[in-house]
Amino acid sequence: MHNSKMAEELKLLGAWASPFSHRIELALKLKGIQYQYIEEDLSNKSPLLLQSNPVHKKIPVLIHNGKPIAESLVILEYIDETWKNNPLLPENPYDRAIARFWGKFVDEKILQIALKFKLAKEKEKEQIIQELGEQLQFLEKELEGKEFFGGESIGYVDVVAYFIVNWLQVHQEVRQIVFISEEKFPVLCKWMGKLHEIDVVNGCLPPKDKHYAYIRAQIEAAKSAIK
Repeated sequence: MHNSKMAEELKLLGAWASPFSHRIELALKLKGIQYQYIEEDLSNKSPLLLQSNPVHKKIPVLIHNGKPIAESLVILEYIDETWKNNPLLPENPYDRAIARFWGKFVDEKILQIALKFKLAKEKEKEQIIQELGEQLQFLEKELEGKEFFGGESIGYVDVVAYFIVNWLQVHQEVRQIVFISEEKFPVLCKWMGKLHEIDVVNGCLPPKDKHYAYIRAQIEAAKSAIK
């Protein structure tokens, strides 16, 4: 069964700075699946991307034997259901539902609040940091007393949350603003440190200097757009 799976054609359309792409790369690597990575220029999207995801026209897209799957949370579930080794989601239906809940929470709450910060005026920023802190506290509590969100090993919520928290930490360093401190979020910070030490996880992160430069350029562009 595994041999026929290996012979299958798997392509991942992604972008080097996208936490959503990195989720899919990590899931594939954790399961030891061979795939072809195709870097997309998001300012000049390829016909393959537009044809594969005509609804959102966004990355990531996983193309499995010519069939495209879009949206990172959907792709993660597809990977988990197609390749059963090293499962990301728990077997128990209730536990699976809870994992899906936290995955959606990361994208719909934490990420959406963080994105508001980019466009916020100075006086709104303090409020957004406070709001973000309140939501991060929920994650902190959920992780308390556990190695990973998935329990003993990296699971679905770890894969989803890691790259968003890392993205926040990178922004925090570049912008010199505190979103996540060890003082306020000791459990999350310890968990991030543990994941940083895992080679396969670290290997999915973009090069630090390049990433910092990219975010600085984005901040500058946003400033000149506001003027």
